[in-house]
Amino acid sequence: MPDENNRAPITALLPQGGGHQFVLSGDSCSGVPDAPHEQTLARVNRVVSRIAPKPDFIIYPGDEVMGLTSDEAELRRQWAYFLDTEMAWLDADIPVYHSTGNHTTYSTMSEQVFADVLSHLPRNGAAGQHGLSYFIRRDDLLIVFVHTLSQAMGGEGHLETAWLDATLAENDDARWKLVVGHHPAFPANGFEGPHQRTIGEDYVEAFWNILKRHDVFAYLCSHLLLFDVQVHDGILQILTAGSGTARRMPEGIEYLHCVQAALDNDGLRYQVIDDEGRIRERLTWPLRLPPYDEWMLLSKGKTAAPLQGYQDAAATTPAILSLHFRGRAAETGGPKQTFLAALDSATGTEPVWIGLTGKRQQLTVILQPYPNNSPHYWFGPDIGPGSEFDLQLLLHGGMGPGGLLWRQGDDARWSSLKHRSATGVEVINWPDNWHIGHGMEDEDRPFAGRELAIRCHFQNQEGAVTP
Repeated sequence: MPDENNRAPITALLPQGGGHQFVLSGDSCSGVPDAPHEQTLARVNRVVSRIAPKPDFIIYPGDEVMGLTSDEAELRRQWAYFLDTEMAWLDADIPVYHSTGNHTTYSTMSEQVFADVLSHLPRNGAAGQHGLSYFIRRDDLLIVFVHTLSQAMGGEGHLETAWLDATLAENDDARWKLVVGHHPAFPANGFEGPHQRTIGEDYVEAFWNILKRHDVFAYLCSHLLLFDVQVHDGILQILTAGSGTARRMPEGIEYLHCVQAALDNDGLRYQVIDDEGRIRERLTWPLRLPPYDEWMLLSKGKTAAPLQGYQDAAATTPAILSLHFRGRAAETGGPKQTFLAALDSATGTEPVWIGLTGKRQQLTVILQPYPNNSPHYWFGPDIGPGSEFDLQLLLHGGMGPGGLLWRQGDDARWSSLKHRSATGVEVINWPDNWHIGHGMEDEDRPFAGRELAIRCHFQNQEGAVTP
């Protein structure tokens, strides 16, 4: 495909010792000649065409064409233009696996059109979802495509789970399991709303429990016009919706993009590439940390932040701060109780505050990257009055707002804290002063429980920075 601006190859991440190399690209809403999304899709396609070596396959999690029309002939024209003209650059030996979407399967008629125009997709899905849900088996990799807006079940946000459960069980021998659907299960960037922006709330718990029970590695989705990654019970939700739809959620932060990924025995590595070919975000998962008892013990009171190498590492690869909190909660809660406050002496603000809030003594992280703007909040588990706690908190500079995660114990599964922000710790300029166990003064929001012990560890995705 011609690229007037940059023909240079983009080096792909490759699996080591066997595995899978692929691209995620979704939400172009194109198929209309001379419409604005034709040009934005072309920019992303040019980037995908530069990835070298070529991907083994492409996953397209929905909304290829503008759709949302009651005119069947018009819908088929859009699909024909998308497949035969806009995607004509793609090598015939690279399969594209499509998911249904709200612009493409919004009615019974459009479901039938989807199944007709993508007749190369397997017909092995759920009953009544001929050509809409299906699975692909590529050696040790299973990819299951769910239909998150079944018209027979009620439309947008509705999905069938019994077939998914059975399919995962029947392919239990697969080394890697991915599930793909259009709607996210969990909100991103603060955009939420069951059956409109996410899967219906009646389905989420059962759906995610199935993924957890069958050791699914990641759920891949789109729909919201952004890139986001978060973790729930150790399972990634990767949301990529940047292949051409011009609007962003929110503008100025999100960008057009595709995701190139490699999956092998060490896990998943991905790079998010914008429409100019720049690497904007990257991740290696699962994360590997040393046991917490090898981390640095922090003394109560004011201390110089042990950040040697942390900011330098953040400039080139995502920096990761891990914290371990152990102690016994106070018998009564209510006021804020400080675990750690990072203080900016120049502005008198706290860009980072970590502690307990409210009567339930809930683990809370407050980030305020800009002194004159309101802070953003992340919420974890309730500790409970008088309860012992033993928690790990991860602040990952390469995962955006989903990169504030918690777990209990070295072998437990990570989960992202609940949040409504579009940015994470990547926008924090870390201060060089930390207060442990209280805020700016000894009497400022002190921890009211007993036996508080805090350890920390720094590293980047390539290895340890500070032991």
